[in-house]
Amino acid sequence: MARIRVLLVDDQKLFVDSLRIVLESRSDDMEVIGVALNGVEAIEIAERLHPDVVLMDVRMPVMDGVEATRRLMATRPDTKIVMLTTYDDDEYVGDAMKYGAAGYLLKSIPPSELAASIRVAATGTIQISPGVAGKLLREGAEALLARDATRHLPEDIRELCATLTAREREVLSLLTKAYDNHQIAEVLGIADQTVKNHVHTIYEKLYVSNRMQLIRLMNRISGTPGG
Repeated sequence: MARIRVLLVDDQKLFVDSLRIVLESRSDDMEVIGVALNGVEAIEIAERLHPDVVLMDVRMPVMDGVEATRRLMATRPDTKIVMLTTYDDDEYVGDAMKYGAAGYLLKSIPPSELAASIRVAATGTIQISPGVAGKLLREGAEALLARDATRHLPEDIRELCATLTAREREVLSLLTKAYDNHQIAEVLGIADQTVKNHVHTIYEKLYVSNRMQLIRLMNRISGTPGG
């Protein structure tokens, strides 16, 4: 079985060197093929070595991770880019996901969980730390549920919003806080299966099939002019 080819990108050399040692010593199925200290280097190495997964720092000199992600996705859309950030409220979270990042993780993630996230990201599955997911959903949901925002949305999106019932909006509000189905059930005093049914209905009404697609819809809404 071919090993996962990983490119590490971070302007803190001590951090990226430590990360390389951890991944190579604990993960027999991974190969760190290169290290870059900024976005420009990341693009050059990625174009030359074709990594499967890029672990991309967000804030770097010369070129930040968001811009590097935008450019790489334009030329190498099959590359899986997982953003790394120190803060779960990083203001650049939404932009990176909009440009096609395959995940957004905190640098404090345990090494074993990071390795597992890389494996999952390599398969094409989105990887997002719970706190980061909550921020993405909150930003979009605030626009979705605010009248001033929905007034400026395209007609098709306004029609979708109007189909949500009061209870579905309550469930959506808790989804924005990264609550799982069981936690939502406890807060609303309803059965887990009832929550599952509501989530399924919300997905159907908003034409999404999972939380990541919901996040992208929310980002579209929050990015609408006048929202």
